[in-house]
Amino acid sequence: MFSGTSCKHKVLLFSFLFSFLFSAVFAWAEIDNALSSGETLYVPVYSNVYSGPKATPFQLAAMLSIHNVDPRYSITILKVDYHDSTGKFIESYIKKPIYLKPLAHTFFYLKEYDTRGGPGANFVVKWRAEKNVNQPIVEALMYGARAGISFTSPGRIIREHTQ
Repeated sequence: MFSGTSCKHKVLLFSFLFSFLFSAVFAWAEIDNALSSGETLYVPVYSNVYSGPKATPFQLAAMLSIHNVDPRYSITILKVDYHDSTGKFIESYIKKPIYLKPLAHTFFYLKEYDTRGGPGANFVVKWRAEKNVNQPIVEALMYGARAGISFTSPGRIIREHTQ
């Protein structure tokens, strides 16, 4: 591909590609660290995983974890709704808004034997703040204590359609 290209041109091309990729990574990091006054998040939850040649289900406990990482301002959790693998609403985990002070945390626990959600369950979390704040860390932690399995699943911002 570069057989007829001089060394100088190869270095310039490599430098251009490297700087482009470097800029793209930093642009993505800036978007991820943007301040916000509220969002709706989709958080995948895997209440079981499959193992072996017969795809035997192995039940997992799960914890939805919400960290307010802003050192100055509180956030309000407005909605924590649990849905099954087909998207069907199962349960709302909060009855009234939850206020998280700066650097505070809250969580919601799904027991290992709770199979209502299936393998592709999810939480939809909605939060708001009075000012633009650091986006909270919202993630699910799944674990199977007997087998030593644990992994996390990060929340992802979703846009809700309004009529």
